[in-house]
Amino acid sequence: MTALPTRKLEAWRYADLAALGEVWPQAAGAQREIGVAAGETARLDDVLTGSGWRNDEVTISVGAGGRLEGVIDQAGADVTTQLYRVTLERGASADLVVLNHGGRFGRIALEITLGERADFRLGGVLLGSDAQTLEIVTTVRHAGPGATSRQVIRAVAGGRATTSYLGQVAVAREGQQTDAAQSFKALLLNRGATANAKPELEIFADDVKCAHGATVGELDRNALFYLESRGVLPREAQAMLARAFLADALDGVTDAARDAIEARLAALLEAQQP
Repeated sequence: MTALPTRKLEAWRYADLAALGEVWPQAAGAQREIGVAAGETARLDDVLTGSGWRNDEVTISVGAGGRLEGVIDQAGADVTTQLYRVTLERGASADLVVLNHGGRFGRIALEITLGERADFRLGGVLLGSDAQTLEIVTTVRHAGPGATSRQVIRAVAGGRATTSYLGQVAVAREGQQTDAAQSFKALLLNRGATANAKPELEIFADDVKCAHGATVGELDRNALFYLESRGVLPREAQAMLARAFLADALDGVTDAARDAIEARLAALLEAQQP
């Protein structure tokens, strides 16, 4: 980024531009390039912490038949606008998890380009409290035929937090037989919290299967009542339901990362108790 974004830009409509403006301008963040050779497997495990502004760009190329796995954990940098550009060549795959739960303003953006029969899977978790603004922003380009993509994003927000998912799937004319799906669900713990969803499809091919869905709600009172009627304490019942809500976005997460998310979730739920 060379200029401070404005709300006229759709991709920055829900961002905390005031927090970003406090650290602007700054020299460009670190630039990293990662290459995964054809047929090889590599891991990407990033933990983003620190003070000030985290504004790195990571470019990843996965060769034909290669595989990328990993977890991106935005765990506490004050302001984060991290960008990952991933290119998957013919038959390559990527299975990533984004955990976004730290700092005042945390934005993880992914730009994914899929070649022929490439496969991309993303699980994302947003956990917001107080006045945090947390975002996952994705652009998935189906540039070749027969590629597949699955995005499962879950958000839990309390306090005055804002959680947002902006996801675009763009299918080129060459992207015949594309199979793409996006799912976003948000759980609001009180009326001061906010969830935004902006799924978007841009399709230029005529033989595709693309779907997206978004829901925002609160903890199921009937389920809470059922658990409490079986002797489960209210706080424990809330935690059980919230963990179940997040579960399908956490496939492939290591035990350590899952423990950290569950601890953060427990703290968020604790803050909602009278």
